[in-house]
Amino acid sequence: MIYGIGTDICDVRRIAASLERHGERFAEKVLADGELATWRARSARWPERGVRYLATRFSAKEAFSKAVGLGMHMPMTWRACEVGSLPSGQPVIVLHGALKEWFDAKGLQAHLSVTDETDYAASFCVVEKIQTK
Repeated sequence: MIYGIGTDICDVRRIAASLERHGERFAEKVLADGELATWRARSARWPERGVRYLATRFSAKEAFSKAVGLGMHMPMTWRACEVGSLPSGQPVIVLHGALKEWFDAKGLQAHLSVTDETDYAASFCVVEKIQTK
């Protein structure tokens, strides 16, 4: 059964401006540790790719927060929600701490899709209640 649906579109230029204004602190606020390491590596090789990576993670977390109905209110925090990848490349939501406990207690499962183009990153998230027999 569908618990919630969330979508978000993010202007990559806005993320670039935030990085310019606040520096790495902005990325440290939004990204979990694993994401931060990936962002740093991508940014070092190709800065534009690093900005798009950050924009897709920002968008995915916004979409997830909408799908679970919390917005950016506890236990939902930027760093408690991580966007990982399966070996196939499919993006997945990985939760930590109180957010993971809340999500698991409700018996929920998330499905995520992310995409980006030059100026925009977009995400779509469906959260479902796991059926128990």
